[in-house]
Amino acid sequence: MRHVRISILATVAPLLLLAVTAPSSSAALAFSPCPQSGGFSCASLPVPLDRSGTMPGSVSLSIERRLSGAAQSRVAVLALAGGPGQAALPLASYIAEAIAPAAGARDLLLFDQRGTGASGALACPALTSASELSRAKSAEELVEHCALQLGPARGAYTTRESVQDIEAVRQAAGYEKLVLYGTSYGTKVALEYAERYPQRVESLLLDSTETPEGPDPFQVSTFKAMRPMLGELCSGRACQRVSSNPVGELARLAAQLAAHPLTGHVFDGRGKPVRISIEGGDLFALVKAGDLNPVIRPQLPAAVHSAVNHDPAPLLRLIALVGLQGAGAEGSDLNFTLLLDTSCEETPFPWQRAATAPTRAVEAEAALNALPGSDFYPFDPESGLFAGTIPLCVGWPDASAAPPPVGPLPDLPALILSGGQDLRTPTENARRVAALIPDAQVLRVPYTGHSVIGSDLSGCAQSALTSFFAGAAVRPCPPAPNRFRVAPLAPGRLAGVAPTPGVGGPAGRTLAGVLDSLLDLRRAVLTAGFDFGGVPYGARFGGLRGGGATVTRAGVRLSRFSYIPGLQVTGLVPIGIVLRNSGTPARLRVGGPAAAAGQVRIAASGRVSGVLAGRSFHVRAAAKVRSASASADGEVGEPAEADFPASPLARLP
Repeated sequence: MRHVRISILATVAPLLLLAVTAPSSSAALAFSPCPQSGGFSCASLPVPLDRSGTMPGSVSLSIERRLSGAAQSRVAVLALAGGPGQAALPLASYIAEAIAPAAGARDLLLFDQRGTGASGALACPALTSASELSRAKSAEELVEHCALQLGPARGAYTTRESVQDIEAVRQAAGYEKLVLYGTSYGTKVALEYAERYPQRVESLLLDSTETPEGPDPFQVSTFKAMRPMLGELCSGRACQRVSSNPVGELARLAAQLAAHPLTGHVFDGRGKPVRISIEGGDLFALVKAGDLNPVIRPQLPAAVHSAVNHDPAPLLRLIALVGLQGAGAEGSDLNFTLLLDTSCEETPFPWQRAATAPTRAVEAEAALNALPGSDFYPFDPESGLFAGTIPLCVGWPDASAAPPPVGPLPDLPALILSGGQDLRTPTENARRVAALIPDAQVLRVPYTGHSVIGSDLSGCAQSALTSFFAGAAVRPCPPAPNRFRVAPLAPGRLAGVAPTPGVGGPAGRTLAGVLDSLLDLRRAVLTAGFDFGGVPYGARFGGLRGGGATVTRAGVRLSRFSYIPGLQVTGLVPIGIVLRNSGTPARLRVGGPAAAAGQVRIAASGRVSGVLAGRSFHVRAAAKVRSASASADGEVGEPAEADFPASPLARLP
């Protein structure tokens, strides 16, 4: 039996200290207008830290409510965010809009679950202190120190406690029943509440469903979902010009990275080359990042194909662009300490809870070896061991009892939404949960990743919500094209680019290369922008082959931006042209050793004019610059500038 030493490199963020407040009270909540109202009123409810009475203290739950009418309704919609560890209150306005069909005549009720946001955000010095971080010999040591710093209280941040908090909020707010709306981890909380308090649940709305027992520590369902995800992405011969076997090439690249890292250069925002190296875990993280960013998925086949054919630049640049997302919605609302605590305390790990870390590692390895290697294709079994929470939790000393066996779920009206390209909570999860609830309806939304509501571009999910809460049957999604189509292979040389019709010779190839460069720019801006929830103003990134780009309010400033070797583009591309081919024209200078030098003007109408190599031209090239939702050229279709549909719910590390 092979021996695997479990180790991790975890990035941790500063978090607030645990807040403990006044003793519990059963009095009715006293709501008052929130400081930044939006129609919401605020209240707080102290609940026991430990309902068994072993530990003293309490946690104050921060609650918001929006009435549907002049008086309080009998039933409220209670929204549960993801994670575990995500605060719900910062998302109040988004949630109100996203689930408007569910609310109707019902009030909307939100609260930050214990240990998140304004409900006593959990933290430990081991993950926030610069001195402790610098002294630690390993990430395992940091995690174990964190558990010891939290003390026995770490056992009080489980799903069971959150379920009891929900019941306390319902009672104190005076609602007879709840419609439970959960996303990702929030679905697990909703299911456990429904199991324990079925008489208090009117219906369930589950988006990106976790199973009642919680996530598989080896993420087998995630690996198994990769083949159908790529299959749907490449359906209708969408990948025919990129790869004849995208799954096989992903497996080939994963095997190469398991043997040795892939090293190459990316260019920073100033056009300077930066040497980077990636391993198998980076590739797995990139594939999984496509769950939350629909622009990543269609770039994967070409990036992987190029990497296995000795051109790592597209893959390395895509990983670098995804790294720009750190300032997005995920970072501010997700409490890493709470995620660590809850995950380590209640994930069904393949070890004895009282075992030491070395024994746990051996038991995890034995459980891994008992699984077929094919379960992890196109990656290998060790990816299942290292890419999940096992390395985080192997040294975590449990302070709570093991979660009880999952009981039967009540027969309640339930709508379960699943993204057809969701890897974190695949459609397999939705079907398993639906099999436990006789009155459940499952809607699979094609070309959609994790967190369906708010990220589905087809409108199918919103139609389903309207039908479900009107008491009608939910219809399957009608056929619709993928709004984010498969990206092409990056040209290796300008001489291989087909000239723009109407402009012959080197000038025609140069013009086609300029238009291809703008489409690459569009993909880059959208990749960086989706997790920002909008245009990533201030972001800087390099071209694929050199030069740099800076996103400003006026537009994207290019400095010798190069997508094709030997072709450089400089100038300002207005945001309207970048995102949706509207607004003022782009005026660009073209140069580079392989290019026909000159100037190009690109208008929103698709009219392209200018002078290259001393030749004037004026052509219509709409097929290259228009939105791909109306074209057949395999390029990216995009939303309007202020309408990035990436859902802020269910952000996961």
